[in-house]
Amino acid sequence: MRLLYVLASYVLFAVLFPVLSLHRKTRHGLRQRLGFYAEGELPARGPGPTIWMHGASAGDLLALSPMFGPLRARFPGCRIVLSTMTNSGYMMGRERLAKQVDGVVYAPYDLWGATRRAVKAIGPDLLVLEYTEIWPNLIRAASRAGGRVVLTNGRFSPAHQGKYRLLFGLIGNPLKDMELFLMRGEDEAERVLGLGAPGERVMVTGNTKFDALAAADQGQEDETLRSALGLRVGERVWIAGSTHEGEEEHLLEVYRKLLEAHPDLRLVIAPRYIERAGRIAGLVKEAGLSVGLRSKGNEEGGQVVVLDTIGELSRAYRLATLVFVGGSFTTRGGQNILEPAGQGKPVLFGPHMENFRDSVQVLVGRGGIQVKDGEQLYRVMTELLAKPETVGSLGELARATVRQISGASQRNVEHMASALAKSPNPPPAPNPPTAPNHPSPSGRGTG
Repeated sequence: MRLLYVLASYVLFAVLFPVLSLHRKTRHGLRQRLGFYAEGELPARGPGPTIWMHGASAGDLLALSPMFGPLRARFPGCRIVLSTMTNSGYMMGRERLAKQVDGVVYAPYDLWGATRRAVKAIGPDLLVLEYTEIWPNLIRAASRAGGRVVLTNGRFSPAHQGKYRLLFGLIGNPLKDMELFLMRGEDEAERVLGLGAPGERVMVTGNTKFDALAAADQGQEDETLRSALGLRVGERVWIAGSTHEGEEEHLLEVYRKLLEAHPDLRLVIAPRYIERAGRIAGLVKEAGLSVGLRSKGNEEGGQVVVLDTIGELSRAYRLATLVFVGGSFTTRGGQNILEPAGQGKPVLFGPHMENFRDSVQVLVGRGGIQVKDGEQLYRVMTELLAKPETVGSLGELARATVRQISGASQRNVEHMASALAKSPNPPPAPNPPTAPNHPSPSGRGTG
């Protein structure tokens, strides 16, 4: 059955290669994607274990980042290598996370040869996969080479359970080659158990992205960014973050209506894909509003500013009075609503949050407000802008909520340490702190 997947992966790769070579998310890094690395692209081995951490995109790498510190504290001298699939993820890793890790590379295509070359070159003692990054050839290669494979922030869509079962039945179950499944919640743990994961390897530890948000809430307002956006001190700012195609028209309509009662209000739109900045600027002009680009310092002094840079949205949220998070007025399934909440901001979002149900459950009623359409968004924002004291209290409630749900990173690292201790040559480590006991769905503890 594994041979079937190996052959099928090469056939599929041959068919998709023209698309992969041209698509904006995947067109760079071909050599590394095939498992070849030039001198200096990978760090030299250190006295501690080699930990390869993989996230598909920029957001996934940020979710992994709270574990860097605990891993280094637990394993002094460890070597951390990040891999990602998208160009934006690679750029963000190189620019924002490079000082915290030892290397950033493109992930290999899940081909028999590419994965084995990558595993041989990196030599992971531990391979950490994020969310649903189940790549059978990579998992098999790392496991056969003696590495321990761990899934963190594990999630499996209930809508795709049947497809997973069918695929695993055809190619052999890759979950059998994995050492640990560190799941976000009880429901996710039940799903991975239903897919055949060994029960004793499934733990519920929470979501490390909450830890990143809890750490981020200590940041101060960024005056340099404020100036680059053309915003004045004391000015009320509405930030619409991670917006998608088809959402800006509704947001601009709401903004125009808000200006009638609040002419001082400024709008910052941060598109999920910065390549859309020009189109958004055109929509703003069509709406009869002035517009500027952050990349040009908003030299026009526009009422609306398009944040057309990578990696600044979290900092921009600190300047906000109110935040709307996009991907939620479309069928994209939402975007990260906890990031602005961690900055102490009230967060509004639309009805389509299918990919962030856990975040919605945590935040609604605790600084998060879900609206069904643009009209309700307008009504809620009108009420909030008239009550600044309510805005402040909702923001503090959101910040406190994010702090309360942190701690997954440390729990994950302790379980990883246990997995590494089972290796033929376990790495030395100092005496670990005691990890909290979080029972799995079947009643087993996490120790």
